[in-house]
Amino acid sequence: MHDMDRRLLAAMRDCGGDRRVAAAARALSFSGEHGALWLAAGLTGAMLDRERRGAWLRATALTAAAHLASMGVKRVVRRPRPDAEPLVRTAGRHSFPSSHATSAAAAAVVYGALRPAGARLVPPLAAAMCVSRLVVGVHYPSDVAAGAALGALTARLGTPWAINGGNHG
Repeated sequence: MHDMDRRLLAAMRDCGGDRRVAAAARALSFSGEHGALWLAAGLTGAMLDRERRGAWLRATALTAAAHLASMGVKRVVRRPRPDAEPLVRTAGRHSFPSSHATSAAAAAVVYGALRPAGARLVPPLAAAMCVSRLVVGVHYPSDVAAGAALGALTARLGTPWAINGGNHG
């Protein structure tokens, strides 16, 4: 598994040799730091979608909770980042799971459940965010896959609460 992780990372990292790809990956990585892009998207949804303001705020909180969960797992697992020269600076030394992937997948699931536009727009951006972490060389593919799974599961479990606020009637 580790050998496959390294080979896939090397292939994705090679894509960063193209200046345009590297710039896009850097921008995505920067915007996803601490879940900022997804938190801003949720707060924007709360501002613009008045009839579902509470649901957007709960969905944003759920996205933040998924991100925090990934940070907790990182502290337990403590997997070092890849040895490759990264294209971006990182907030921490540990790579498993990818917190960018966790918050991206959580946002894709829960924001997609709130509005059809979210279901069409967020998943491709979330996928690009996940790939960007490989292109910039700061995560192994298994870090990204685990982060995406953690985020999707957290959001899937919390979406009924986000949408209904505990009111099931």
